[in-house]
Order: sequence, then C-alpha cells, then structure tokens
Amino acid sequence: MPSRRKSGSAKRRTFDVINPTTEKALATYPILTAPQVRTKVGAAREAFRSWSRLDPKERAAYLLRFAEVLRKHKDTYAQTMTLEMGKVIREAVAEVEKCAWAAEYFAENGPGFLQPEIVTTDAMRSYVAFHPRGVLGSIMPWNFPMWQIVRFAVPALIAGNTVVVKPASASPQSALNLGEAFREAGFSDGTFQVVVGDRSTASALIDSPVSLVSLTGSVGTGVQVAQQAAKHLKKAILELGGSDPFIVADDADLDAAAKGAVAGRFVNTGQSCIAAKRFLVVDSVAKEFTAKFVEQVRMLRVGDPLRPTTDIGPLVNEAQREEIEGQVKDAVRKGARVEVGGKRVAGPGWFYEPTVLSRVTKTMRVLHEETFGPVAPILVVPDLDAAVREANDSEFGLGASLWTQDLKRAERLVRQIESGMVFVNGVVKSDPRMPFGGVKHSGIGRELSRYGLLEMVNIKTVEIFPAHSTQAAIQKNTE
Repeated sequence: MPSRRKSGSAKRRTFDVINPTTEKALATYPILTAPQVRTKVGAAREAFRSWSRLDPKERAAYLLRFAEVLRKHKDTYAQTMTLEMGKVIREAVAEVEKCAWAAEYFAENGPGFLQPEIVTTDAMRSYVAFHPRGVLGSIMPWNFPMWQIVRFAVPALIAGNTVVVKPASASPQSALNLGEAFREAGFSDGTFQVVVGDRSTASALIDSPVSLVSLTGSVGTGVQVAQQAAKHLKKAILELGGSDPFIVADDADLDAAAKGAVAGRFVNTGQSCIAAKRFLVVDSVAKEFTAKFVEQVRMLRVGDPLRPTTDIGPLVNEAQREEIEGQVKDAVRKGARVEVGGKRVAGPGWFYEPTVLSRVTKTMRVLHEETFGPVAPILVVPDLDAAVREANDSEFGLGASLWTQDLKRAERLVRQIESGMVFVNGVVKSDPRMPFGGVKHSGIGRELSRYGLLEMVNIKTVEIFPAHSTQAAIQKNTE
C-alpha cells in the first residue's frame, strides 16, 4: 500500500492523497478513529433491520437504479480514479461500466440465487435457506478502486446484508463516490458506509461488530487480517494476489498470443492481481513469440493517463516504482536481457517504461515475487509439460492463461494447473457470472457469481414436521 503523509494532532490525524502523475497532493482526509468506525458500523446495523426484510426483488430494483447512476456519472468517477491512482482514462471509464454491469447482473440473477433449495428428508418439508449474515466489513486496495468494492458490495447487498468499506488510502474519493451513487439510487445512508483512514482504521473495522471481513491485499496483510478475524470467530474472505503464468505452447497462434500477452500484462500499467506475470514459452516458438510480443510492446504509449490515447500511466507511488526497478536490476545483474524498456521515465510522475525481459532464469526475483508493474519476464521451457510444472512452482495460484490450438490437450492440462481460474486462448479476467478467487497463497473463498454470493449468507437448514408428530417419529429424528 502507498505511504501517505500524515498530519494533525493525536485527536484528529489526517492523510494526503497524492496524484501519481504530478506528485502533488489532491486532497486531505481524516483518519477515522475506532469510535468513529463503531458509529458507522452501528448505522449499518440499524439499516440492516429494514434492508434485510425487503424481498430480494425489491433490493434488485435499488441495484438497477444504482447501475443507472453509475453510468450517469461515469466520466466524473473515471476521472477521479485516474487522478487518485493513475489508471488510464479509457480503462477507468470501462471500470465504471463494469461496475454497472455487475449491479445489473446481480439484480437480475440474485433473487434466483437466493431461492431456497428443496431437499427430501423425513420431514414434512425441508429446505436450505440463504439468509443475510448482517453487517459485512471490507478492506479494499487501490488498483481497481471502484470495481474491487462493487464486486464485494453488490452481491452482499442483494443478499440482504449491509456493508462498511475501508478503501485504500490512495483512493478514498473513489469509494466516497460510490457512497454518493448508492444514496442517489435511493439506498438509506446506513446501507453502504465508507470509513477512510489507515491500518488502524482497518483494524478497528475488524474488531467492530461486523459478521464477516473481506480483504483484497498482500499475503502478509491477509495473514494479519485472518488472525485478527479469528480472534472474534469471524469469517474472512481473502484475495491475496498472484503471479499468474502465461503459457505459450508450440502450436499456439503466436499473433493472438502476443496480443493477449500485451493485454494480460500491461492492463492497469501491470498493477493487477490477475495480470500475466510469468511468461512460460516452449523453446521451439520462443524466439518468434518474443519478437512479436516486443514489437507490440514498443507501440504502447506512455504518458498523461487523462489523455484517451495513453496506454501506460504512472505507477501508484514512488515505492511501487522502486520495487519494480529493483526487480529488473536484479534480473539484469543475473543475466537477463532487456528487449524493450527497462528504466524509469524522466520528469514528474512515477512512470516506468513497459519492459520485456528475455534469458530469464528461476534465480531472478521477477519469477518468484509478484511483479506489480509493467514488466514481462520470459522463461523458455523445453515442452508444455515443463511449462505446467513451472506454472505450479509458485506460492500463488490465482489465474493462468494457456495458449494452444489443441483443445483436447488443453482440457487435460487445465486439470493439472494449480490455480483458481484457467483461461485457454484468453486473458484472465473477472466476470460477475463466474467465481473469482485462487488457491494456495492467493487466498481463501470466492467472489462474484452465485458461489461468491453464497460466501456472504447464512446457509440455514430448515426442517418442518407436523404439529402432532408421534413420539416414535420424534425419537427417530433425534437419534
């Protein structure tokens, strides 16, 4: 997470949000204290009483209005994201549109997901019910400052829960914009709450009377959140990033693979958990693939993210750029070759050139650390089986991308790849219709789809017997 300048007295601390393009302060925000967080959670608990009693179809109508509001203000909301964390404006607009789509998807499908499941038992009637849990807490990152929140909040809300979100300190206004959008759509003030601040604010949210905590962040932060939540016996949903492999087989369509590599690696200036981060290319096509990939990377335009023609904006802060720079220098020192890029851009802003590294070996940091920036390391492997072994040789297991024209072979390899998501001849992406999440150190639980929604409900067993059951029947059902 980016560091932020703090000021003020012990009673009223604040932090500044810095524009990564200009390195100048955008605004100053208060760091909410534990009592202030509890007040927000209290308002959410009060709102839960009425919100949870609505029929899911009534809640769906609110979400449809929310989607309309998002589209109405999408240019303003997109500009805020670009100013706060440097996302290129074209991708920022698309992010708002995706948020609206998710709201519409759960409005249309959520009520059906929540229908009771009838089960045949000895009872007169028995079913599994899906009831709201209460107030849900969420600690969210800066890289997709609206989408990350929406993909948690929308299914939580359609299920009848209320939500309190602690956004990253780099992007508080994007979260506050969502709060305004919910209110404009008719949601009561307590239904969706935002608590801005730092790690102490997030800690106070976990300790508050929320019934579940969701985090998207680093492995270290995930461990801390899980431990703190466990002290209160609270469920935690953790999405902790990845080092996604991008596998190119010897029979791949190399033109399509190269285009996919650019889209998968450099989206959001490479600052994405599901970005392609390790390029595992079969030896017989490695030279040709590398040439096609590098050719397209050279065409990427670096610059002011508010310009609609810009492809690569700044990294979120100087620390992030220094981390990427250190990973590249480590690789070069150990024998990697820079095919394109490889250095920071002169002038204001935390820019780094889109970079491709060849002659990469497993001793280099870029292959065993999460590379959160515009750097693509290529590891040449002898065959596809070796590529799968390398893909699995990671503490992470979020997504994977496999490029081959042999779809039967692809189906076999899908079973062998250790990840929560596999895309064949496509780039890993989140989709409200499909579950999102990983294995190993990439996290616990799922978001989106019916599976993500069911993470946020009380799955309740209900069995109903006649009012005058015989003693024998009662005895049978208690043994």
